[in-house]
Amino acid sequence: MSSHEMHGPWPHMNPAQRGLRIAGMVVLGVIGAAVFALVFGWLVMILWNWLMPTIFHLGEIAYWQAFGLVVLAKLLFGGMGFRGGRGPGHRSPWKGNPWGGNPWQGRHRGRDEWHLYREFWEQEGRKSFDEFVEKRRSESGPGAGPGGGPGPRDA
Repeated sequence: MSSHEMHGPWPHMNPAQRGLRIAGMVVLGVIGAAVFALVFGWLVMILWNWLMPTIFHLGEIAYWQAFGLVVLAKLLFGGMGFRGGRGPGHRSPWKGNPWGGNPWQGRHRGRDEWHLYREFWEQEGRKSFDEFVEKRRSESGPGAGPGGGPGPRDA
């Protein structure tokens, strides 16, 4: 193990200093998110008051109404930031890859092997695909269509 892995990202700091640094980053993150939300609410108010009365003959809105629209849109269209509520088709990058399993565990020994992935498919992919097509054609017999099933009938 390297010294970086043994002591974390800040090896020169004692645990109390690291804790204060992490707490400071969390506080700055919360403040940054709040400032972003306030500025975004202001931007929504400006755009609404510029476009909506002219286009749809709606009234102008105040800042807190625009901020409320931002929160409402986030609730309706963006969820609350939790990964679990995106439906059955959503694939989280942390739940493994489409070929099965976490790419950094199990049959893959580490990130250093992923540079070989493209090279493998460039060299082996076409050959393996051609072998598969020939196998399917031989299993289907003569007169089989491109989908492996019976082809169109001659009249």
